[in-house]
Amino acid sequence: MFNLLSWRCVVAPWKRGILQRAAAADVCQRSRKNASSIEYLHQSAVPTMHYQKSLPRLPVPKLEDTIRRYLAAQSPLLEGDQFRSTEKVSQEFLNGVGSQLNKELVAQDLKNKHTSYISGPWFDMYLSARDPVVLNFNPFMTFTPDPNAEYNDQLVRATNMVCSAVRFTKTLRAGLLEPEVFHLNPAKSDTDHFKKFIRWVPSSLSWYGAYMMNAYPLDMSQYFRLFNSTRIPRSGKDELFTDERGRHVLVIRNGNMYVFDVVDRDGSMVRPAEIQAHLKYILADPTPVPRFPLGFLTTENRDVWADLREKLRAAGNAENLKMIDCALFCLCLDEENLKDHIHTSHNMLHGNGYNRWFDKSFSIILSKDGQAAINFEHSWGDGVAVLRFQNEVFKDTTKHPVVHPGPTAATDVDSASAVSRLQFNLDAELENGIQTAKEKFESAVSRLTIHAMEFKKGGKERLKKNKLSPDAMVQLAFQMGFLRQYGQTVATYESCSTAAFKHGRTETVRPATVHTKKCSHAFVCQPRQHSVEQLKALLHQCSSYHGQLTKEAAMGQGFDRHLFALRYLAGSEGRALPHLYTDPAYAAINHNILSTSTLTSPAVNLGGFAPVVPDGFGIGYGIHDDWIGCNVSSYPSRNAHEFLECVYKSLDDIYSVLE
Repeated sequence: MFNLLSWRCVVAPWKRGILQRAAAADVCQRSRKNASSIEYLHQSAVPTMHYQKSLPRLPVPKLEDTIRRYLAAQSPLLEGDQFRSTEKVSQEFLNGVGSQLNKELVAQDLKNKHTSYISGPWFDMYLSARDPVVLNFNPFMTFTPDPNAEYNDQLVRATNMVCSAVRFTKTLRAGLLEPEVFHLNPAKSDTDHFKKFIRWVPSSLSWYGAYMMNAYPLDMSQYFRLFNSTRIPRSGKDELFTDERGRHVLVIRNGNMYVFDVVDRDGSMVRPAEIQAHLKYILADPTPVPRFPLGFLTTENRDVWADLREKLRAAGNAENLKMIDCALFCLCLDEENLKDHIHTSHNMLHGNGYNRWFDKSFSIILSKDGQAAINFEHSWGDGVAVLRFQNEVFKDTTKHPVVHPGPTAATDVDSASAVSRLQFNLDAELENGIQTAKEKFESAVSRLTIHAMEFKKGGKERLKKNKLSPDAMVQLAFQMGFLRQYGQTVATYESCSTAAFKHGRTETVRPATVHTKKCSHAFVCQPRQHSVEQLKALLHQCSSYHGQLTKEAAMGQGFDRHLFALRYLAGSEGRALPHLYTDPAYAAINHNILSTSTLTSPAVNLGGFAPVVPDGFGIGYGIHDDWIGCNVSSYPSRNAHEFLECVYKSLDDIYSVLE
């Protein structure tokens, strides 16, 4: 990637000078830390965007590698003649139109060194989609309950989360948020000594300095869409809107919308006692659910919603819509107590429809009993930025809460003046539109089933002791489970972040492989026909190959995004789609019946999303030290409960072999 000897020659002459300046700057750093500590989560020695300029660019894979990987992923899904036909089409693409398209893509990429080749097409894909964002795109992640149970009171937790979110915003925008770095050797790179050194390395070289210490800075360009941002519906293609001048938060309760400032005119956070008083005022407001709650509109088809939004503006609601769009974020205060994981998942994924504004970049949702979650709009960014935000908010609210249980201190706050309830002018056409949206939403969510499972016989520690990849084994269990339930191997999607590159998004890992197919058949279709050693060998083959696929994807060497970008390029110039993209096998591998994603963190208790196709499963899972959790959604054509029983049996079989 670069010449280490050259790098050392560059660094050596001025390294001593850097360390001397760093020592002098420590005095300034300490004085800054003493000032306004309530305003920030922390004050990083390394500026937030220090590594951004020198991040490596997402590589455009070699086309021959992409076709080889594509055919390897098709192999377990296609039988004899089908595979041979797809192989022929793929080779024709490689040797013909695909080669020309790839040259154009590489040339285009070289002209746009400020970004990645996938960034523009990926934004377009999301923003051009006309399906409602709820169920089709927005996922959720629940917070782990506060370990101090009394802090899970709805008002207390809401106040602490709002204050921590504001502190995160201020820390980020002041450049004081610790940069996101993946440390392979934290003992060397995640140290005060290294940070004091690296902050004086020029931004254009800083990534290389981290790389030398086995640390990999991640792209942070998405973070600035977290706040004051909304996806605006437009006819044909939506728009991402951000206005950092907004100092208020949007609160929704009983379908009513309220706003109040959480940052004052000087840029300081409003006193926590005032924020608590305002939220208490909202929770006590007796205003009933509106007859026509506007939140339902964000659950509509995007073109329908775009048309209704223009009518809303024309009816005199432009200022209120602007207040929603530029709010720091949305806080949803729900009236329900949540009974169990399934109830929680339904509530945090879609809720009742009217107590949400699904277009906001993210919403913090708090139930009556203090259970909390983030539901986020997906076009602007991926799980990496949202998870970092969730981790920081959880840590701050549990370790440094700013308000506490018990009677609230008397304040001279005039919440009636500080809090505004947004009131909208609606005509018959708009009321009709809201009613129709409500009916469509309720019909859609009534078809969604969610089930959860906890496997308590082992987790990642036992798998690692057996030198097996935990993720590979859980993905294998999904393959075995589907084979046990439906007798086949189907297209499977696992999301993998490419945030190690400038403006990276995600790449797809394809967990259904020739190895998982062979192993699944040995366990499910040929019981007691293999020795324990043979089964262990099959498990290790699956683990090794899955690890290879994951590494390739993380390094931008999958095939999905490359083929997507080539198709986008062909389509954008009005050319006929190459035969590869009209081949039924291409449509089939992108009809992801098993759509899977994992985010494991002490701050996350549960996560999930709806299936991406009508006959699919949406599988959120977490692999913990000694247990494995799955949260699975489906529509009527699939049985999520039965699938999880089959996955449980599959995990049981895997762990039994390891005994």
